[in-house]
Order: sequence, then C-alpha cells, then structure tokens
Amino acid sequence: MAKDFPTREENYSQWYNDLVIKADLAESSAVRGCMVIKPYGYSIWEKMQAALDKMFKETGHQNAYFPLFIPKSFFNREANHVEGFAKECAVVTHYRLKNSPDGKGIEVDEDAKLEEELIVRPTSETIIWDTYKKWIQSYRDLPILINQWANVVRWEMRTRLFLRTTEFLWQEGHTAHETKEEAIKETEQMLNIYAEFAENWMAIPVLKGTKSPNERFAGAIETYCIEALMQDGKALQAGTSHFLGQNFAKAFDVKFLSKENKLEYVWATSWGVSTRLMGAIIMAHSDDKGLVLPPKLAPIQVAIVPIYRKEEQLEQITEKVKPIIEALTKRGIRVKYDDRNTYKPGWKFSEYEFKGVPVRMAIGPRDLENNTVEIARRDTLEKDILQITDIDLKIEHLLEKIQDNLYQKALSFREDNTFKVDTWDEFKKVVEKGGFILAHWDGTAETEQKIKDETKATIRAIPLNEYFEEGKCILTGKPSKQRVYFAKAY
Repeated sequence: MAKDFPTREENYSQWYNDLVIKADLAESSAVRGCMVIKPYGYSIWEKMQAALDKMFKETGHQNAYFPLFIPKSFFNREANHVEGFAKECAVVTHYRLKNSPDGKGIEVDEDAKLEEELIVRPTSETIIWDTYKKWIQSYRDLPILINQWANVVRWEMRTRLFLRTTEFLWQEGHTAHETKEEAIKETEQMLNIYAEFAENWMAIPVLKGTKSPNERFAGAIETYCIEALMQDGKALQAGTSHFLGQNFAKAFDVKFLSKENKLEYVWATSWGVSTRLMGAIIMAHSDDKGLVLPPKLAPIQVAIVPIYRKEEQLEQITEKVKPIIEALTKRGIRVKYDDRNTYKPGWKFSEYEFKGVPVRMAIGPRDLENNTVEIARRDTLEKDILQITDIDLKIEHLLEKIQDNLYQKALSFREDNTFKVDTWDEFKKVVEKGGFILAHWDGTAETEQKIKDETKATIRAIPLNEYFEEGKCILTGKPSKQRVYFAKAY
C-alpha cells in the first residue's frame, strides 16, 4: 500500500493532512471548509461517542435534541455570548428558491424572506435556555442534566480536517441547578470525565486547569479545560466545561421558586468535546509509517492475515482461525479475518500498519504444523511467534499493554517538553522549540495579549491547585503568585 507522504519532521502539517486522507478517515467536501467523515473515521468517532455517552449517563445525564436554527433575537439577550460568536455565525434569511428569469438557473425568492433571520447554531445555550424557561418553575424541577449529540456551524476562514472545520460534530451538555455550589461541582465533574476519557481511552495525558479571561468561553464566569500536547510541540484544547453562573438564566428570565418560597435565578453549566478529538489521537500517537490507534478506540483491534499458495491451504488455515476468532470475539475484541484473494499478504500487512490496527496476526502452513501464529504490534513494530493455546487471553493482555504503552510514551513526551521559565528572553527561546512553558504572569489581559502578539503563545491553562509560588511576571516583572501553562496552540 503506497504511503508517499512527508515525514513529521519534513512537514508536520502536510503529514497530518495526508495521513487523514490516505488512511480513509476523512476528506474535504464540495462545500468549502466542510468535511466528509469516511466509514473508518466515523467508526472511531462512534466508539468515542459510546464511551462518553455511557460516562454521561452513569452520572445522571440524559440525551435530548434541540433545533439547528436559533432566532437571531436570542443572541441579542446575552451580550458577551453574541460578541464571542458574531463573526462565525451563518444566517438564514430566505426559505425558498425560484427559477431565474432567463430560465438558466435558480435564485433566491425575495418574496420568501424570513420575518426574523435564523442563526445556524454555533452552540446551543440560547435556544436551550429559552426552552428551560418552560421546564423550570420550582426547585423540584432541578437539576436538569441534559446532553445532546449534534452538529454545529462556525464559519471558519482557515480550516483543517477534524481540527477546525466550518461544520463539525460534537456533544454539548447543558445543565440547570438550584445553587452556585451545585453548578460548580457539575462543571468540575464533567472536566474530570473528559480527563478520564482522554487518558484511559485516547491514551493522551492532559493538563487540567481554567482558562484566562482572554480565552474564556463567551458568556461564561469560568471555563475549565483539558489541554494535550501534540508531537509538534503545539497544544490542543481537548475539552472544555463552563460555569455560566446566572448569566443565561437572567438573559432568558429563567427563575424557580426556592424552598424558602422565593423566586431565584437558576445556575447553569455547559460542556463539550468535538471531532477535534480525532485530530488529537492522530497527532499524539501516529508516526511516519501511518496511523497509530489506541486499542480501545480502534475499529479493528486484531487483523488476521492468512499466508498461503494453494486454495487447500487457505481452507485449512480458515478452519484453524475460526475458533480463534470466536474466542477473541467472546472477549469483546474486534477482529477481522482478511482472506481476500485480490491482495497479497505483504500489501495487507502494509495496509493494516498504515491504518493503525494495534495487532496483526499472520498464520501460514508452517504455523499450522507448529500450532503457532506470528504477532506484530503496531505501537513498537515488534514481532513475536506465539503458541495458539490461550491466544485470546494473550491478545487481550497485549492490547492492554499497547494501550498503556501509548499513554506512557505520550506522558514521557509531555514531561520532556514541559519547561519552567523565569525570564522573557528564555521564554522567547523556548517557545520556538515548542512544548508547555510554566511561567509567571501578572494576571492581566493586557500582558497576555502582548505575549501572544510577540510570540503567538497563549495561556493554555491556569493549573488547579498547583504551582503556587511567589514570582515575577516574565514580561512585566510585576508580582505573581502562580505559574501558568503557555504554549502555541491549534
């Protein structure tokens, strides 16, 4: 299988784009800035959905669905929210087309102009809080714990498959609470769920923290985040959870009768992750030979390739493989037996390596005699000959090892590329190398903006309960009580 694309060192950006396309994950569509997620890529997203959905439901959340279209007037009610999304909004103005006068095409029917223009949702806070007003009257109606799986549209000028597209898939949670404390607890709980998913399923270590005011979600009091480090030294925001305070409740007049018989505004949160997590998996683990997928999210965990010359040999191998497939499947392992006669074994080996299948198993006539199989690991590219006896148990343990190895490798990379910096000159040198930089900041938006303008680095996370120490801001020299994480980011 041809893998003619640049190495990470030669051109990281092109390596990423080529890998997404050549590994059949996604491709650009006829609509500028939008993508087609192909079956192999969508299968990974489905596994991410299933794992997250289970975690959400285990913590009491339910799924619902809200409209794609939001009345323009809703955005006017929360000033910071509309300011944050105004430049990215797609607007529906008409509801009908008609034949053009020359008969050569169609045009917008000006008689079908909407009385009120509709925004194609960039996020759903406004439409959901208008709905919650109907659902909430008393403290007995709280909390409301709702999640929706949906698509959103943000009109991006510069797009990249999975990382930033005009339309993308995500989940967005929206919850309503009786007290401030409950809402903050919810926000932190969801941050921890995202971190657990990133580390235990995606095999990517993440930093947990809060965003600076400059990076905070539009309309939020506080934004919590998880940040991951990619192989090129850039950070990727992998998930956010927002404490919205009473901002949206006040904007949409959502009140409840408290236990003390008083009318009070509801406290709110929202939280979400998107298909950009697909980009994170690719950039955190893959190599110059192609994709490397964590076993828990791989569409195919084990690919079995028969090696034979005669049809009679294939029949014998197939009979030997049947109980292996059955045993692996019983353990919940996703296995594919590739007995296609249109491709040679070497081509198949190359394909499964390129597509990141964690384990490849080969079996030929000699293996039938010896009751063995050849096993190849995608993460280390190591090969081994194993006895077929208890092969299902051996493979199960091997997949666990691969999952852990990918996490440990990514963790070591992050540790090796996290630097403490105390001076501005040192900061400028290190930021060019890439990685996370722990440095003091004076807490002002002006200083953060100056640092970004001069270096393109932003504050990725203000650590939770960490790195409290007296120091001086790297740029202004003003007092600082905590180091924060800087990095260039996607």
